[in-house]
Amino acid sequence: MITYSETKNFEIDEIRSLFLSVNWESGKYPEKIREGLKNSSHVISAWDGDRLVGLVRGLDDGATAAFLHYLLVDPAYQGQHIGEELMKRILSFYEDLLYVKIIPSDPKTIPFYERFGFREYDNYSAMVIKRL
Repeated sequence: MITYSETKNFEIDEIRSLFLSVNWESGKYPEKIREGLKNSSHVISAWDGDRLVGLVRGLDDGATAAFLHYLLVDPAYQGQHIGEELMKRILSFYEDLLYVKIIPSDPKTIPFYERFGFREYDNYSAMVIKRL
């Protein structure tokens, strides 16, 4: 049975395992991810017993805007609606904000986010400085 938690405390190996399971390059920097999670506005994680199998985090200003980052589910657990549950839970914190933004890293995930009301901006492109 999958359980959900709002903890911000994770072991390095838990982070590394989850992030590398989805081939995210940032999984090579679990210490930085752990520190970032501790400093995030909201973090919701999914667990199978003591195994971290999913995670989403939100960064916000408390009034106008939130950015969702790190929505990921271990491939061995995909298809069990864990990502959907993580989204429902994180979005519940942001019902009164003017904007909630997400930048999908894979175009194939866009239909998933559209189910929650996300839409692409007409004239908006994401930009990043990458230091991995």
